[in-house]
Amino acid sequence: MIFVCIDMAILAFSLIFAWYIRFETSLLPFKNNWGLNYYLMFLLFILPIYIFLYYSSGLYRPHRTKSIASESITIVKINVIGLLLLITLLYVTHLVNFSRYLLAMFAISSTTFTIVERIILRKSLRFIRSKGFNIKHILVIGAGDLGKKFACKIKQNEYIGYNIIGYLDDNIENGHKVLDSKVIGNINDLVHVILTNRIDKAVITISPIHYKVIEDIVDTLEKYGVEAEIVPDYYRYFPANPYIDLIDDMPIIKLRYVPLDKSFNHFIKRILDIVLAIAIIIITSPILVLTALMVKISSPGPVIFKQERVGLHRKEFNIYKFRSMKVQDEKYEKYQWTSEDDHRKTKFGSFIRKSNIDELPQLFNILKGDMSLIGPRPERPHFVDKFRDEIPKYMIKHYVRPGMTGLAQVNGFRGNTSIKKRIEYDIYYVENWNLKMDIKIFFMTFIHAFRNAY
Repeated sequence: MIFVCIDMAILAFSLIFAWYIRFETSLLPFKNNWGLNYYLMFLLFILPIYIFLYYSSGLYRPHRTKSIASESITIVKINVIGLLLLITLLYVTHLVNFSRYLLAMFAISSTTFTIVERIILRKSLRFIRSKGFNIKHILVIGAGDLGKKFACKIKQNEYIGYNIIGYLDDNIENGHKVLDSKVIGNINDLVHVILTNRIDKAVITISPIHYKVIEDIVDTLEKYGVEAEIVPDYYRYFPANPYIDLIDDMPIIKLRYVPLDKSFNHFIKRILDIVLAIAIIIITSPILVLTALMVKISSPGPVIFKQERVGLHRKEFNIYKFRSMKVQDEKYEKYQWTSEDDHRKTKFGSFIRKSNIDELPQLFNILKGDMSLIGPRPERPHFVDKFRDEIPKYMIKHYVRPGMTGLAQVNGFRGNTSIKKRIEYDIYYVENWNLKMDIKIFFMTFIHAFRNAY
């Protein structure tokens, strides 16, 4: 978000700077000045073109482990492409009055200022991380030579902001020190360590000859929703498209590629969620008010029903719905599925459940940031614990925000349907997200709104 705003400001400033050099100094041959306002109008084309190119080239991805030099080269390449597109636009629209000197100055200044901006911001972030802020907490599995080398790379590159909380190793005793961290258990302690420590990701540094152990570790990490990375080479163990990163000259492979891990993708989806949620609330406000009154009149109890669900990064939150059932004991309710002929439903509750009106208060969950409009449906903690043990890779759905509707739901998997098929669709969504998919799911939701709804 910060980079997008600053890049837009840099592009605008570069155009103004180029205009000033061209027309307000004697450095270049004189030419009739069409005025600053004339050239500022071109920002309507320049900003979308350049920001789209920056985004497409990956300049808004997290760059903890990227070198500033490689990013600078990318900026030069993209600005050349942007300049060619701008020249083409001027040619096609016959805008021959646009100063060629100004265009050249804009190309040079925008490239230079953007590189300087990135260097300053990257160095600032790296300085902040080297002082202990914005830290990622890492569990390293394997304290042998590869684990030690990994620790050395982290220590040499403090700007990355990784803190190794400890090592797990079957062949080295507890308490043994590896640089600044210690062995805190063996591999059988993995579940206990996950549940008792804050872990942002786990890095596996075990020799590939122990392939069976690695398989078990990867299954356990994904079962508990912890992101896994492997110091190569373990290509046969990739469960999905890998994302390859570098720390200095050491490659790190992220086992599961998640498009919404990219800051720009996350930002765009969040903005759309907020805008659409507000619009839908305004449009459906008469229905919201009328439903609230009918729920209150039809049966005693609160209008809004709150229930604990598990969301992004396994964090629990209260989901909102219009109450469609009789008030019941919470300790029994949280363990029960809703069935088609459920005796707990009120008459009006049956109607709003079949029409999905009971889900509308979740628009306020979206505004709070608990949910997204589109995403895997969230489940109750009790069932998350149950499915985590029964269904492989179930916890991967928690890599993204849960949604009011999702890919599984528009394909008919909601209510009393296959949980395994639902998770297959959820994982596909997590790994292949794009705006086109979200738009398609949004419109398909209206077509399939009443399918399996009870």
